[in-house]
Amino acid sequence: MAQADPAGEGEILPVGFAGPLSGPSGGVGKSMRDAVQLALDEANRRGVLIAGKSYRFRLVAQDDRADAATAEYVARYLVRQHVVGVIGHWNSGASLAAAPVYHAAGVAQISPATMSRKFTAQGYPGVFRTIPNNDALGRYSAEYAARKLGVKTLATIDDRTPFGQGLAQQVAQIARDLGIEVTGSYSVSGKTSDFNAPLIEIRKRNPDLIFFGGLDWQAGLLAKAIKRLKIGSRLMASAGTIGLPFLMQAGADGNGALVLEPGLPLDRMPGWKTFRQRYGQNFDTDVDLYATFAYDAAQALVNAVRQANTTEPSAIVQELHKLRFNGVSGPISFNGEGDLLNPLFTMYEVKEMRWVPVMQINGGTVR
Repeated sequence: MAQADPAGEGEILPVGFAGPLSGPSGGVGKSMRDAVQLALDEANRRGVLIAGKSYRFRLVAQDDRADAATAEYVARYLVRQHVVGVIGHWNSGASLAAAPVYHAAGVAQISPATMSRKFTAQGYPGVFRTIPNNDALGRYSAEYAARKLGVKTLATIDDRTPFGQGLAQQVAQIARDLGIEVTGSYSVSGKTSDFNAPLIEIRKRNPDLIFFGGLDWQAGLLAKAIKRLKIGSRLMASAGTIGLPFLMQAGADGNGALVLEPGLPLDRMPGWKTFRQRYGQNFDTDVDLYATFAYDAAQALVNAVRQANTTEPSAIVQELHKLRFNGVSGPISFNGEGDLLNPLFTMYEVKEMRWVPVMQINGGTVR
């Protein structure tokens, strides 16, 4: 539902953003929010004409604290604000909790970061994401371990969340198919800093690789614990780990850690150079990797609104399924479930306390 613009520059179309704007993941949340704001500002400058009427997009940003219960509350608030679509949420638990609320209201939800396969497997027509899902990440992570690292034995640790546990299970399943022995699978709380119990068990078997499904700051603490307990296993962490939180927690103990992230390295993304310049001119927050996917998610919503030529949410959802455009992160189009078609990936390694891209994967088997 459009709202009157007190400035007299056209009616207002509210666009929701939901993600962590506080807490350990507040930095990535703020970067995504600012990227969405940039996309909406640019659309407003170009002009938004729908069915002959002038509109302006307005961002309604909410902090879900990366918490499922808060996310559901936020989703209900955004629906009451009559948003034409929502960019969010960040983590899988929050997105899964919020999705039924948006679905009931017929509002499009485009996540720039949620990777759990369950998110799009729900069958909601208004659910989309601008990054790959767990199945692809798990498969390529396991293939890299087997074919590039020569891993023979593997252990997994996860944080019991839909994202972390789902990804760890997928890696373990594909690893077994590739002939890797999975020596143990362990779960910890998503808030713990104590990995002693699983690591003491893992040390007895001394696997070649430990795969961790969980958030960046926990992965950093795990890297330190592995070194402290003198375990010779290499660490591979889940997508979302690249960035400063891991490096700050792990320090030099993070060297050698690996992570497969969605998309190309930032400086190789087709629209990165101009995006970074425009972002830097408008915001003082650091550009996180997921900012590019948030910007593309907002662009997808803007394009769908324009193509629908109406503010009716159901028509916007229909147009999202038809979209084809080149985003900052790469080509954007969705399959029937709302998953990104032809996703790209990059494997990173920590070298001298810096994230360095070591391999690009454009789909297909890692060889």
